[in-house]
Amino acid sequence: MKLMATSMFKGVIAIIATILIASLLLSLLLRFTSMTEESVKWVIIGCSFLALFIGGFLSGRKGKERGLILGTGTALLFSLLVFFVKYLGYHTTFSAEQYMYHGIFLVLCIIGALFGVNTSRPSS
Repeated sequence: MKLMATSMFKGVIAIIATILIASLLLSLLLRFTSMTEESVKWVIIGCSFLALFIGGFLSGRKGKERGLILGTGTALLFSLLVFFVKYLGYHTTFSAEQYMYHGIFLVLCIIGALFGVNTSRPSS
C-alpha cells in the first residue's frame, strides 16, 4: 500500500514537472516569436496529454503491479489538485469541457501506468 501511494505521488510530481517544462518552453516561444496563444492551443493540449501519459507510465513503473489502480489514482490525485487550485484560488469549478479533458487524462494515465507496469523489471 505504501509503495502504491509513493508511486502515485511520484507520478503526480512527474506530471507537474512535465507541465512546468512545457509551459516554460511554450512561453518562451510565445514571447520571442510572433506566435499567438491561439496558434499553439493544440500543442498545449497535446503537451498536457503527454504529461499525464508520462506520469502514469512512471507511476506504473515504480509500483510494478496493479497498473489500473495506479493510473486511476495518479490521474485522480492530479485532477483533485487542479480542482482545489481552481476552487480555492479562483472560486470556479470545472466546466463541461474541462470534465471531458480530465476524463481523457484519466484514460491516458491508466494506459501509461499499464505500459509502465509491463516494462518494469520483476522484483527478485
